[in-house]
Formats: sequence, structure tokens, C-alpha cells
Amino acid sequence: VQLVESGGGLVQPGGSLRLACAASGLTLSTYYMSWYRQAPEKERELVAGIPTAAYNTNYADSVKGRFTASRDNVRNTVYLQMNSLKPEDTAVYFCRAQRSVGSPLDYWGQGTQVTVSS
Repeated sequence: VQLVESGGGLVQPGGSLRLACAASGLTLSTYYMSWYRQAPEKERELVAGIPTAAYNTNYADSVKGRFTASRDNVRNTVYLQMNSLKPEDTAVYFCRAQRSVGSPLDYWGQGTQVTVSS
């Protein structure tokens, strides 16, 4: 199983980025997918969780109304559209695939750096 994030980079405040997480070795439609981020010297935090049916995607309060998470089960890829970016969004962003809560089938990507700065 491999999860590969892409799309990170340097962007000015107010700008946008779209992250992608390409999954291989698993059937994406059967996994709960989520995006996390970790800023320097901070705990890793959940940004968005995408259920298998892609309904009721949940978001951290800090990103509600600015970020949109989605999944394409045909392409085995999940996305995170990030708009109105702020300096405090600077972090390494990771995707995670979980077969179910507490399942040993729990995989992480290597992360992609997002830096929001003028």
C-alpha cells in the first residue's frame, strides 16, 4: 500500500492550493480517508475526514468554509482544495487511509509541505 501526496508549495496569504493523495495497493472506496497536518513543534491535527460514501465530510473548525476535501474512487485519489490560505495553515499535510476505526489496515503518506507566506 502506498499513499503519495502532491501539490504542496509556497503560496501567498489569500492564495489557493490543491493537494492530491494518490493511493495504490488498496481499493479507495472501502477506506475512510482523511487529511492531517503538522506544523513545527505542534501535534498532528485532523483537517478533514471523508467517509467512504463521501457524504458528511467533516472539517476542523479552523478550516471550515475555506477547505474542501473530496475523493475520486475511480482514480483512487483524494483531494484537498485549500482557499483563502493563512500563514497559520503552514504545515506538512498528510493523507491517511483507514479500513475502519481501530483496524490495523491504517496507512499514512509521506506528507507534502505547504508554506503560506508573503
